Amino acid sequence: MATTGLLDKVKQNLIIDHTADDVLLNSYITAAVSYAESYQHIEEGYYTTNVMPATTEQAIIMLVSHFYESRDGSTGGFFADNVSASQQVWNTVNLLLRLDRDWKV
Repeated sequence: MATTGLLDKVKQNLIIDHTADDVLLNSYITAAVSYAESYQHIEEGYYTTNVMPATTEQAIIMLVSHFYESRDGSTGGFFADNVSASQQVWNTVNLLLRLDRDWKV
């Protein structure tokens, strides 16, 4: 499976060294991968059997981290005092995902 190891990378990014939130993080990973596949115009489940480009992987790590840090509905994390932080995350994620997008017409 190409998405193996994402949990460890997300936990490293979030500086988490426990397993208490693994189920939650895995649900966020599933959602982020689904978003990436949809945004990139590739079939659902593509990244379960195909190599995930590094830029897409980074976008997913960022998006999962954002979901986790913002699970209470705020911008969350270190950027809670910045009202545009949430939009900045989405802009960056989408820019990264565009690099591996299938530009079908």
